[in-house]
Amino acid sequence: MTFDIAIVGATGNVGREMLNILAEREFPVGEVHAIASRRSLGVEVSFGDRTLVCQDLEQFDFSKVHMALMSAGGSISKEWAPKIASTGCVVIDNSSAWRYDADVPLIVPEVNADAVEGFARKNIIANPNCSTAQLVVALKPLHDAATIRRVVVATYQSVSGAGKEAMDELWTQTKGIFVTDEPKPEKFTKQIAFNVIPHIDVFMEDGSTKEEWKLTAETKKILDPRVKVTATAVRVPVFVGHAEAVNIEFEKPITADEAREILREAPGVLVVDKREDGGYVTPVECVGDYATFVSRIREDATVENGLNIWVVSDNLRKGAALNTVQIAETLVNRGLLAAEKAA
Repeated sequence: MTFDIAIVGATGNVGREMLNILAEREFPVGEVHAIASRRSLGVEVSFGDRTLVCQDLEQFDFSKVHMALMSAGGSISKEWAPKIASTGCVVIDNSSAWRYDADVPLIVPEVNADAVEGFARKNIIANPNCSTAQLVVALKPLHDAATIRRVVVATYQSVSGAGKEAMDELWTQTKGIFVTDEPKPEKFTKQIAFNVIPHIDVFMEDGSTKEEWKLTAETKKILDPRVKVTATAVRVPVFVGHAEAVNIEFEKPITADEAREILREAPGVLVVDKREDGGYVTPVECVGDYATFVSRIREDATVENGLNIWVVSDNLRKGAALNTVQIAETLVNRGLLAAEKAA
């Protein structure tokens, strides 16, 4: 059986990556429709060896497709996801609009695939924040083995997480500095080239940023609400690939060697952990890969049952497009999509 799919936000970084991944993974696609705003009407995007022409979101008939994979921003999703879902089309949304709705499952298939069955309440499934997705993939097998009590995470997030304009700004500033042009921050609050900025999204009353709050709230919803999480989110001058330094406290004893073996067997995880020069993965090396890489696994002697790990992943893939496609695969593999469409 094949499934007809609409990619909403097809001209964006994540939308284009969704099309690439659907083709790479040979998803059982019938028809694929590229959907965007009216200003992108007629723009061409690639799907495998085919070229798709973008159609207008406001004019498209979603009743003729099984799924809509959305990456068009929170405000558009808030307005359009319920309209699309009401036609019988299942929405898998990459924005933050539905992640905290109790009736919408927030899914990372390697972690909480069983929760996907709750999609029928609103016909909407939420994809987590990019930094959350890779974090919980690494935490889940360790939590199952020794029960995580507390997580302290510092993220080092690439500019692609803020969109194409952010990538352009890093490129322009980097080139400009070499010819003594003064960097002009526009997308970011400060110079991003040759700099790091401890500020992603808006500030909240307690001094945290919205990105840090998202990471905390989403980890609890996906992994376990009892786990304590605190985060510091930092934007770094890297085009693609997020990295995280993670400190974990467990209820039960667990050694670095035990953690390493557990992670080697975990779905979606690739351990690269040699205690030598270059024996770890950096963001540049993860680009284009499906895996969540874990390196620098070591015990933390300052707390009881503590570990440190380094987690790296392609944020446009596992952090967004890949996870969305994996959710779609989960629906298909469990027979949920066909049953819902028939009903």
